[in-house]
This record gives sequence, C-alpha cells and structure tokens, in this order.
Amino acid sequence: MSHHNSTPCSAPNETASGLPPLSIAPARVIRGVRAIEQAGDEIARLGRRPLLVGGDRSLSLVVDRLAPIWQQQPLTWAQATYNPDCSEATLARLKQAVADHQADLIVATGGGKSLDAAKLLAYGCGLPVVTIPSSAATCAAWTALSNIYSDDGAFLYDVGLAKCPDLLVLDYTLIATAPQRTLVAGIGDALAKWYEASVSSGRSEQTLIVAAVQQARVLRDLLLQKSVAALERPGEAVWREVVDATVLLAGAIGGLGGAQCRTVAAHAVHNGLTHLSAAHGTLHGEKVAYGILVQLRLEETICGNQLASAARQQLIEFYAAIGLPSTLADLGLENITLGELHHAAQVACDPKSDIHRLPFAVVPEQLMAAMVSTNAPPENRRGGIDSISRDLGDAAGDDSGDVCSSDSQDRSDLS
Repeated sequence: MSHHNSTPCSAPNETASGLPPLSIAPARVIRGVRAIEQAGDEIARLGRRPLLVGGDRSLSLVVDRLAPIWQQQPLTWAQATYNPDCSEATLARLKQAVADHQADLIVATGGGKSLDAAKLLAYGCGLPVVTIPSSAATCAAWTALSNIYSDDGAFLYDVGLAKCPDLLVLDYTLIATAPQRTLVAGIGDALAKWYEASVSSGRSEQTLIVAAVQQARVLRDLLLQKSVAALERPGEAVWREVVDATVLLAGAIGGLGGAQCRTVAAHAVHNGLTHLSAAHGTLHGEKVAYGILVQLRLEETICGNQLASAARQQLIEFYAAIGLPSTLADLGLENITLGELHHAAQVACDPKSDIHRLPFAVVPEQLMAAMVSTNAPPENRRGGIDSISRDLGDAAGDDSGDVCSSDSQDRSDLS
C-alpha cells in the first residue's frame, strides 16, 4: 500500500482514580511444547496484519514456525528488527514500519530488549501485542514495563505500560534452543524479586503487596531447590518448572506488587553497570544477580544486618553451583578504572534511582565499596565497610558518613 496506517502512534489515555490501575497479567497465556503452532487462532483473533518484531536470531527461528499460521488464518505479515537496542531511535524506526505495513498487531519475539521494544511500540501505537520469548532470561514477556536504553546499551529510563501483553506464548521447544546461560541469567533476575521486594515492601499491609512479597519468597525457594537439577536436565519437567518460574511467576509478582514492589539496589546496580562498555558482554540477569550481592553487602556492612550476611554467603555458594557471577571479575570487569567504577555507582545512586528504596541512605562511595567486596567473608562487626568507602571516597574526591537507619535491622528471613 502506498499510504500509511491512520492509527496515531501516541500513548492511549489513562483514567485517573483513587488508586493506580493494576496490570497484573497477560490476557491469555499459551504454554507447552511447540506452543507456537497452537496459537494461530488466538493470534488471528487479535489482528490480520501483524508486524513481527525481534532480533536476528529469534526471527530466524520463529519465522518458519509462524509461516503455517500466516497461511492458514490467513494473515498478511511483515517483520522488523529492534537493532541496535531498545532505544528511542529504534522505536522511531519501528513506528515507521508499523505505518508502512498498516499493522494492526505487534508480534514480539526474542529476549528482554526485543520484547520491551515491541511492547512499547504496541503501547505507543494503540495496538495489541503478542509476546513469544525465545529464552527464559527475563520476565519481559509478561510485564507491563519496558526499559529504554541508549543506542550503545546504557540504561536510561523505564516506561510503565497501560496493560500486560494480550497474549503470551511460552514455547518450551523454542526456549530450549537458547544457550543455557540465558536460563541461568533468568534465575538470577528472578531471585532478585525476593531480595528487593522484602526490602521495599516487606512491612506493607496492603493485601496484594503482601501476596507479592510472599510469592517472591516462594519463587526464591523454588529456584534454590530446583535450578541445579533443571540445568542438568534441559527440556525435562524440572527444567520446565524453572522456566515457568523465571518467565511467568517472576512476572506475576511484579504485576501483583506494582512499581513499589519491583526493584531496589540489585537492579540499580545493573543500571549503573550498563553505562560501562566493558559490561555489555554480560546479560541483564547476570548483572542483577551480582547486584543482589551488592545490596546484601550494603545491608550487612552499613547496618550490621547478620541475616543479609548469611544470605550473601548462601547465594555465593549457589551462584558457584549454577554459574552466576559473584564479583566484578566474574562480569569481566576486573580491569575497569576507579573512575569507571565511580561513574557506574553515580548512575546507580541517581536521585530517581530505586536504590533509594533501601531503608537507609547510600552514597556512591559506599556503593563502590560494596561492589568491590561482594565475596568478602562475613563481617563480625558493624561498619566494616567504613575504611573501604573512605579510601574509595578519598580517591574519587568525596567522603561518606554513617547513614544507617535502624529500619534496616528488621528483615524477613533471608537464609
């Protein structure tokens, strides 16, 4: 067609109410072995001119699987890549692809950034969206949230969406084609739900937030108990259970708990690390998993929280068993400069950062000290981080004081 779609690509109106609207779950979830082939009727119900958005790898895997659906329904489809990143420039190009194809439906496949780009594209254009994750590395296929990065991969901001996807297709056959490292990263990302939600919302009395925090505990326990076996038996029942945990249950927790129950320091550390080019070779969940240890180290050393110390030691052992990073060196960052470390810590401590959901204040020098000591033995006394943070603060031209709050002493069980 020579003319473009008349649907304006602007955010739909949201109605004001006493409480923020909840986006808890996708409208429909289809899961199973070769689930893509079972999803034709559901996809066709949502639109007749789908635009398939993904990365190069995921598109090559999914196009052939979707071809029979396009023919049987029949649907008129086109495809577009999200490269180089889930960025504003990419979104502008994808909006043009929507207009050129006169798309009335977005079908997203790939990893977290691909799904985030497609969800935000659909939201901005007022179109339904289907998510087909190609790995279990994140819960992005479920959530009403997109993270925006620079073209170079540095985290900039996130966007809350009006609703979760209209359809999520979790195809175990497709997930099984992804490198095992992606599932390991998904385990790390999902584990953060408990360690962050218990800090940000552990004292809440709101029904759904209480439920979200307790489900985060269940999620942690499932992953600690089943991950090793799942990684040894890819494709089998225990592996599918862990995939469900990282893609579905992790997303449901974020949906129930909402923004205030979502992230604290672990994801803030991830966001800071994305501003270092040397960190771009590691996956989202790998950075987040390392960030959990940083968060626990802050709780342990600034406020003498012994539960946090026990949890950190437990996780270090678990990480070693499944291949998650526990130090900057494990992330390939052993050669970064003090200036680069300080820059990452400054980004993580931005005034708008979720790190400030911690029940005590944190400045970049304290965060730097935690980042370089994630594998330290347990502290036997409060304030063990002081000398490290003073040294780093002097080197970076700043100083930090004791900002501990007694609130941090009261934590739910972490061990």
